[in-house]
Amino acid sequence: MTSLSGRKTQHRGSLGQRIVRTIQRDWQLWVLLLPAIAFFIVFCYFPMYGVQIAFKDYKAAFGINGSKWVGLKHFEKFFSSYYCGRMFANTFLLNLYGLLFGFPIPIVLAILLNQLNGKRFKGFAQTAIYVPHFISTVVLAGMIYLFFSPTNGIINRLIAAFGGTPIYFVIEAGWFRPLFIGSDIWQNAGWNTILYIATLTGIDPQLYEAATIDGATRWDKIKHIDIPHLLPICVMMLILSCGSLLSSNTDKALLLQTSGNIKTSDIIGVYVYNTGLGKAQYSYTSAIGLCLNVINFAIIMLVNAFSRKVSEISLF
Repeated sequence: MTSLSGRKTQHRGSLGQRIVRTIQRDWQLWVLLLPAIAFFIVFCYFPMYGVQIAFKDYKAAFGINGSKWVGLKHFEKFFSSYYCGRMFANTFLLNLYGLLFGFPIPIVLAILLNQLNGKRFKGFAQTAIYVPHFISTVVLAGMIYLFFSPTNGIINRLIAAFGGTPIYFVIEAGWFRPLFIGSDIWQNAGWNTILYIATLTGIDPQLYEAATIDGATRWDKIKHIDIPHLLPICVMMLILSCGSLLSSNTDKALLLQTSGNIKTSDIIGVYVYNTGLGKAQYSYTSAIGLCLNVINFAIIMLVNAFSRKVSEISLF
């Protein structure tokens, strides 16, 4: 026992010495890293102290420590609420459909851009698909209302020109998800190609030259060179995306929500916004947010474990 404890003490001492030597050797790098460390400590770890209000009946007059402890009261209230099931289903389906239809498009765009030979046209194409990302959510919602207006909207005018009947896109519940997901793809698909284009740019040009000499077609190069190099980063991005299946763009959902489409637009984020800020129920909405984060964390862990088992590619 004495020798074992002595070895543990020696190991801890040697580990501490190695850390000290590493810091002394690379102190310039640690100094550069300090702002990032400070950022995460101040804005990510310190706020976690306030998570405890999810288990308290928070009153601003008493503060966090002075508020009454109520345990799981707020969690039970949320899961027993009448619209809990509908909000969970709407949020999950909105993100699931967005993942199914939106995730492959940046990959396809990156492959197509990588195949362009003209530098000027390639640069113009990249800029054109990046621009929508910088449009604010409020402006995007206004564009949707204008373009899909049943009276003056360009979409309904085209429908009427072909003999169809104008559709109330923003009012009908069945059109909320297509509008939400479609506008999100249009706005962010180009921006999301950056990571994949960077991966394709890092491929050794000699691979393409060797494939050309062997008589490979453009599709053969995409199939045997581009896709295998993109696969690891695609899997990792998919795992990260699965970690937000219960988190949506609350701002856009709130702006696009109407009395007609509330059956599909009533997602958890909008409910938390209206209840937390509108009714000042901070403890209740904190409990909902904590619950969603735990579920999202469980999903990302399960997907990561499944990916590691099936493809041997994982985040950790």
